[in-house]
Amino acid sequence: MKNFDTTQFENLFFGPARAFASLNLDFTEKLVNTQLEASKSYAEANMNQVRALLNVRDAEGLRTYMESQQKVAKDLTERMKGDAEKVVALQQDFVTKSQKLTEENTKQATAAAAKATRQA
Repeated sequence: MKNFDTTQFENLFFGPARAFASLNLDFTEKLVNTQLEASKSYAEANMNQVRALLNVRDAEGLRTYMESQQKVAKDLTERMKGDAEKVVALQQDFVTKSQKLTEENTKQATAAAAKATRQA
């Protein structure tokens, strides 16, 4: 049985592993950034609401504050929906790229095995 040379080892093992690790890292980075942006946005909205509540001085101010809560709730709901859509899109992109990478690596491995069989 012929020993694998460095190129075969790279093509069959290290190359695919490196490509998949790179894909995972890219996905993780995008996901973490999306989560950080969302967390920052939610924290800012909460802080703004606390500031607005601290500025309430009378019944009219309280009424105005309470009325503004509907807009805040609507805005946060829209933001959450958009953030969820971003995460779903990232996951779908990851799955698509993973499948493509797997198909390419399978073809490469099959071709290499066929070549090795012919040479044996």
